[in-house]
Amino acid sequence: MKRLNYETLKETGSTDYVLKEAPERVLQFGEGNFLRGFVDYFFDLLNERQNFCGKVAAVQPIAAGLAGSINEQQGLYQLYLRGFENSGRKNERRLISSIGRAINPYEDFDALLATAHNPDMRFIVSNTTEAGIVFDESCGFSDRPQKSFPAKLTRLLYERYTAFPSAKGYVILSCELIDDNGTELEKCVLKHAEQWGMAPEFIRWIEEENIFCNTLVDRIVTGYPREEAEEMNRENGYEDTLLDTAELFGLWVIEGPQSLKEELPFEAAGLPVIFTDDQTPYKRRKVRILNGAHTSMVTAAYLYGKDIVRDCMEDSVLSEFIRQTIFEEIIPTLTLPQSELESFANSVLERFHNPFIDHRLLDICLNSVSKWKARVLPTMTDYYKKYDRLPSRIVFSFAALMAFYCSTDLREDHLVGRRGSEEYAIKDSIEVLQFFAANYGRLSTGELVEQFAGAGGFFGEDLTAYPGFAKTVASLLDEILEKGMKKVLDESFKNQ
Repeated sequence: MKRLNYETLKETGSTDYVLKEAPERVLQFGEGNFLRGFVDYFFDLLNERQNFCGKVAAVQPIAAGLAGSINEQQGLYQLYLRGFENSGRKNERRLISSIGRAINPYEDFDALLATAHNPDMRFIVSNTTEAGIVFDESCGFSDRPQKSFPAKLTRLLYERYTAFPSAKGYVILSCELIDDNGTELEKCVLKHAEQWGMAPEFIRWIEEENIFCNTLVDRIVTGYPREEAEEMNRENGYEDTLLDTAELFGLWVIEGPQSLKEELPFEAAGLPVIFTDDQTPYKRRKVRILNGAHTSMVTAAYLYGKDIVRDCMEDSVLSEFIRQTIFEEIIPTLTLPQSELESFANSVLERFHNPFIDHRLLDICLNSVSKWKARVLPTMTDYYKKYDRLPSRIVFSFAALMAFYCSTDLREDHLVGRRGSEEYAIKDSIEVLQFFAANYGRLSTGELVEQFAGAGGFFGEDLTAYPGFAKTVASLLDEILEKGMKKVLDESFKNQ
């Protein structure tokens, strides 16, 4: 079977949309599954629907990567978007041709620098993982290449400045999963420019002629479908080693000037991209509804007897618990228009139904204490301020969290919990694990709650100061440990 490339497409009589020739307008640091299943997909549609007429040059961010495979396939690959939509399964295939080539700066650093001399190159996109945006003082201007992404970018910006000192710089779209990703990237770049003793004029050019955008990205990209690849290749009539899969849902929120709407006409192309001067409400919506719903239900659902998210949605009690948590307790604490919140919430419930993703509950349970603090506690706080009462399902989720952690069996880096005859690993910070190992069974339930949730606990504030919180959690925890999660959850929420 021949490898996918433009000649192979011609031989197979493919009728897929392709853009074979176009100037490079986007430089992309990262060539992995996420960017190819998200950003490159958006640019591909932008080419087709808005005549953007731009190719992506993908830069391999570390020494080992996919640059060779991408170039072998002339940037082409298949993306399958799969999920649950309008009460049914949906599976869409698209041939992506937005990538023109890949650059490996560890083999050809000059190829990376040469992109700065291309006047059409206007946009830089990055996804170098959460650890990618760091200031590494060991990086030097003369390194080929610099070790860190911010250092590489600083060197590239200098190359651009020397080539076009009076021209605009880049629009930089950072997609790393950290708060204020664009702002943090700019800070690192400016620190490198200062560290390397660059001229004030260059530093001023960085600040005034380049736009560092904070962005929020939202799509689960499941990557290469190892078990299905052979069948997919047979159906397509060629071998594609870069096959990528992702969920249907996608959202890209870009914080920047409104003029970007004209430079990047994603909205005109009908794509789920929002340009805003403040991404905060959208991030809060995602964290509280999507991540908060996961964290609110996951420990209860696992102890209830479920193993993957989709199973929870197919259970009438759990699915209703999740739905009511979102619509009755989380949404009332948010500030975006009600219609936008409800639309996003309904999309979240469809995403939880996805028949193509086996999202294991135990994977989501990792570090649940810090997740509950970041994703769920703000909802409880805002709900109480607004209504002067506690949200019952959120409080139940805290009791379920504690029930999940109640064990004294500490082994190396995890506790061992028990669900009936099954054992499961509880993984969290060593402080959390040691707390339960030392205190569960030694303290009364009320005392355990007081110490875990109190001023000296793990949540940055005294949760027992909320009237009725400690008493309610202790009562629920006693019930769960005595009767089992399924019976308690059924009795508490089945008829609500």
